[in-house]
Amino acid sequence: MPSANRLSSIKLSSTKLSSIKVWARNLKRDSVALYLASRDPRVPWYAKALAVAVAAYALSPIDLIPDFIPVIGYLDDLILLPLGIWLAISLVPDEVMTECRAEAGAVLQRPTSRAGMIAIVALWIAGAVALAWAAFRYWRQPIV
Repeated sequence: MPSANRLSSIKLSSTKLSSIKVWARNLKRDSVALYLASRDPRVPWYAKALAVAVAAYALSPIDLIPDFIPVIGYLDDLILLPLGIWLAISLVPDEVMTECRAEAGAVLQRPTSRAGMIAIVALWIAGAVALAWAAFRYWRQPIV
């Protein structure tokens, strides 16, 4: 028969797990809400720019630090992304964010779009090509 301490630790760990799942679901909803807020005319331009950058990174299948790198690979998902979302949300007016969160909840109930995934991957590839081209031009300049 399990001891009282063991039962309380099992309950505590399942409570922690469920709260982590809720936090992750809210993080995904807020990422979509930030994308929606970036298209709202009531949001200042600097909040829009940060919201687009954070939402694009959050919804992108490509990470800044690949997840297969031990420990460090998940740091961007666990630290950078929530901080970016928090900062972007703090710049968006409260009434706009409330509306966008409600709309994002409805959007997340729909099936996923392969066209959206292809567009995001194409944008990442285009960005990498542009960066490589800029680096190539920089290092090909003659030394005076």
